[in-house]
Amino acid sequence: MKTIFLIFSMLFSMTLNAQQSNYHFSYTDSTSLSKDKIWQIWTDVPNWQEWDKGLKEAYLEGAFVAGAKGQLVPDKGPKSKFIISELIPNQSYTLKTKIPFGWLMVKRNLEVKNGITYFTHDVEFTGLLKKIFGRQMGKKYRAMLPEVLNKIKEMAESQ
Repeated sequence: MKTIFLIFSMLFSMTLNAQQSNYHFSYTDSTSLSKDKIWQIWTDVPNWQEWDKGLKEAYLEGAFVAGAKGQLVPDKGPKSKFIISELIPNQSYTLKTKIPFGWLMVKRNLEVKNGITYFTHDVEFTGLLKKIFGRQMGKKYRAMLPEVLNKIKEMAESQ
């Protein structure tokens, strides 16, 4: 039993440490609405700029499915391509954007507990330069994440 507790404690600690860096972090918000409302907003790619601060436009080639490709146009900086690398309909998806020697990965996850919908954005820079990208962009993204999720909640609750 002590060994199981030690392993669980180590894993929990590793998760907290990852989320405390500017190259891997997440934020969770909640609502009493059904997860379908959040999912609808998350998968409406042409309207991501309504809630994603700093994003000018977003495009998706075809349907919102695993393997679908798209493009992000930020307010500042170059356009970037993305791919939906993982998808569990009405539950979660991961999109990946190539960065030098690694990836910027954004995972969005929905979970319902006791009638409350919890929605999480997890952001991770990977690869050799993850700490540099974390300092350059991650710090800003991390700071704006609570505002982004609050905007999603406001949009869902006003529908």
